[in-house]
Amino acid sequence: MKKPLAHTKVTVKLRKSQYKDEWYLIVEAYPVVKAGGKVERIVESVNRSVTTPIWDKSSSTRSSGFKPKRDINGIIQCRSAVDQESCIYADNVRKLRQHEYDNESLYTDKESEIAAQNERSEQDFIEYFKKITYTRHPNASKSIIINWERVAVLLSLFTKGKPMPFNTITLKLLEELKMFMLTAPQGGSKSGPVSQNTASTYFSIVKAGLKQAFVDEFLTIDISEKVKNIPTKESRRESLTMEEVNKLVETPCEDDVLKRASIFSILTGMRHSDIMRLKWSELVYVDGSWRIHFTQKKTSGVEYMPIPEQAYELCGERRLPNNLVFEGLTPPSWINRPLKKWIEAAGITKHITFHCFRHTYACLQISNGIDLYTVSKMLGHTNVKTTQIYAKVVDEKKLEAANAIKIKSLDK
Repeated sequence: MKKPLAHTKVTVKLRKSQYKDEWYLIVEAYPVVKAGGKVERIVESVNRSVTTPIWDKSSSTRSSGFKPKRDINGIIQCRSAVDQESCIYADNVRKLRQHEYDNESLYTDKESEIAAQNERSEQDFIEYFKKITYTRHPNASKSIIINWERVAVLLSLFTKGKPMPFNTITLKLLEELKMFMLTAPQGGSKSGPVSQNTASTYFSIVKAGLKQAFVDEFLTIDISEKVKNIPTKESRRESLTMEEVNKLVETPCEDDVLKRASIFSILTGMRHSDIMRLKWSELVYVDGSWRIHFTQKKTSGVEYMPIPEQAYELCGERRLPNNLVFEGLTPPSWINRPLKKWIEAAGITKHITFHCFRHTYACLQISNGIDLYTVSKMLGHTNVKTTQIYAKVVDEKKLEAANAIKIKSLDK
């Protein structure tokens, strides 16, 4: 933000001679800011004097005299033509000085702006990125924060622990960073590089950081708009058929809470994280049907969602409002083993995770003719494009069904 500077105003004034009945013409500039911030009044003589000024008797000064009359352009008026020429000359000097002061102010302001920009451009983007991870996402879900924190780690790995000043960020550097992201190591105990889709997510987060840096004036151009993101690969989304769902329902599971929560997810499309946090107070009966009012953990979006009677029956006996509906549900990090055991017992050979139940919900809805927009809203997607992937899965299933029946040659 520009620092406000005092505007210097230059004025032609009269100063009474102590010895003659005449007035000297002077040019006064105020306020004039000197080095160190000191404010001065600069008075300059134009070596002209007048003896016939016209006084404005409706406007007096503190020295008991009157102010001189001025025309519409601010030039002092005199009765004598010679004196009037002197006043016009003085006003030309005033214009010249005013122009000089105005230019000096503009030049100083520009210099200050350039110096501030240079100082910002020398700061470290990685440190800035770490800071905005929290200020930019005050109410973000844990998964979003984890991704931003991981990107900050990868940026440090890319620079080998050195800073990344804003003035070093070029398209060439970002292309190199893009290639690095495609081979970046996974975090935690996982080995090998990240997937292309994960690399795409990470690089889009870098671009978001650069966009914010441009808004905050650390960058003079929006370089995030000039670099393309890493393309994503369409991932396989495994889901269950209605026949397989019924097999699961009929198959006993050692963990009753896990089974009920899994079927509940198939019937509602809710994520494990949201089911795990679901409280009885969020289950309400309105206009003859049950609804859930909850905040999605992943998107922080407030959702209202009707659920079928079968889903409510899976919740069990109603308890106190603040009690968890699926109390004792296995956490995500430990759920794969008992889930796999139950899936295999049902005779299902697909690789099914708990999140696949959400995919199953979407595919079954679309297969039954529910439009994409409605399914998108039921899933809590912020963009219907996210839901379109399920339509492709359904199309694949239709193609498989079309080719499933084989008959002998029809040739006679």
